[in-house]
Amino acid sequence: MKKLILFASLLLIFIYPNFIFAEAKKINIGYQKSNIFAILKYRGSLENEFKKYDVNINWIEFPAGPQMLEGLNLGSIDLAATGDAPPIFAQAAQADFVYLGHSPANPKSEAIIVPENSSIKSINDLKGKRIALNKGSDVNYLLLAALQHAGLNYSDIIPVYLQPSDARAAFEKGATDAWAIWDPFLAEVETNLSVRQIVNGENLVPHYTFFLASRNFAEKKIKYVEVIIEQLIQQSEWVNTHPQETSEVLSVSTGLSKDIWLKALQRANYGFIHMSDDSFAKQQKIADIFVKARLIPEPVDVKKAQWIIKEN
Repeated sequence: MKKLILFASLLLIFIYPNFIFAEAKKINIGYQKSNIFAILKYRGSLENEFKKYDVNINWIEFPAGPQMLEGLNLGSIDLAATGDAPPIFAQAAQADFVYLGHSPANPKSEAIIVPENSSIKSINDLKGKRIALNKGSDVNYLLLAALQHAGLNYSDIIPVYLQPSDARAAFEKGATDAWAIWDPFLAEVETNLSVRQIVNGENLVPHYTFFLASRNFAEKKIKYVEVIIEQLIQQSEWVNTHPQETSEVLSVSTGLSKDIWLKALQRANYGFIHMSDDSFAKQQKIADIFVKARLIPEPVDVKKAQWIIKEN
């Protein structure tokens, strides 16, 4: 019997040489058409780096951060890049991931907008109004922080939870009074519709992009994670110094014009910063605000998602 099992195993390796090592030969990365991973995808930098490891990069597109972290939770992707809020909701849903690092702050790249002729002039005027937003996204935190700053509660407004494409249609038709949205959707609507910002993230929220990995991947594939971080650093430097070329890449990726992307890139700063006590404290503040607003059912300890490199 043992000889038969050994023969069958050898036969599998002979017929399917990648069968035994399939898990180690692929990295699944979640991305949105507009984030830094889209740059890496379209420039092929990770594919080039991982050739030496004989590893394939598999890109899986998501419409926004909350949906991407559902994928991370389900194990369909190994890595993701999202805004401030989605990791909090993911932790509340018991997702097992770790924070690898984050971008510099980009508070001006998200805002709450209204039609140009709207009677809404300030956050206080949002009381009783319908506000479109993607639930669990970074603008969910912007809206909460803005309301809190104005002395209002989340219950004082009527949230209308829609993904960006549906939210734009509702906003344009007047089905919502305001829209909490981020770039490049913000830059697109500012370019093509008559709108104005009543507030952006400046002095309210940092608006980081966080780089996340499943705990299993981060702990078992440390070398791979290091290669990815190095590429995030290198490609971020390229983006910051090549806005014209970046706008061309992202225009192809998203179908939005280069002018829209140049507008968005003017208020964005790309990079990779390792997690610190301060960045965890800022994330904990978000988690606590969401609990208070009853958007998540119970407290979340953000630092439980800290990446700890274990010695072999």
